[in-house]
Amino acid sequence: MTLLLPIDAEANELLRRDPLALLIGMVLDQQVSMEKAFAGPYELRRRLGHDPDAAELAAFDPDALTAIFAERPALHRFPKAMAARVQEVCRTLVEQYDGDPRRLWSEAEDGRELLKRITGLPGFGKQKGQIFLALLGKRFGVQPPGWREAAGDYGVEGAHYSVADVVDETSLAKVRQHKQQMKAAAKAAAAG
Repeated sequence: MTLLLPIDAEANELLRRDPLALLIGMVLDQQVSMEKAFAGPYELRRRLGHDPDAAELAAFDPDALTAIFAERPALHRFPKAMAARVQEVCRTLVEQYDGDPRRLWSEAEDGRELLKRITGLPGFGKQKGQIFLALLGKRFGVQPPGWREAAGDYGVEGAHYSVADVVDETSLAKVRQHKQQMKAAAKAAAAG
């Protein structure tokens, strides 16, 4: 089963066929809706006039890239910070993986190593790394030994915790409900 978000069909197709677009969507997935984040790579593609390329984005003039991100409607509510973060991730891909995001996961021997590689990217802490690992495993068939364990709760089959579990409107609603419950529990714990 593959990822199917409630976004433009062409945006979903880009995420399915282009690993850099998928990774950029994950980078953008903070402080904006999941749909906004994962539609971002398609809008970036439209603004560039071609599929994003890690080497190109790594070498891009930072001010020019910020201007692309900030063009209305902005790709993220923090266009300057996210343009810089995407550029940092692309530079890491160029330096460590010859600009090929597939190598991030295709060369990992097991789930722990893959999680370590993902969390080695700028802006990817443990939770974001586990979510991306679960996304790769559940929706894209990237399943090195121990991937579910490395993904923690996000790797659980049948869970509805993150983008890794979204395949339609119903599953998206379940993910949103889970996130609301987690926020309410955190707020109650902080108040209590």
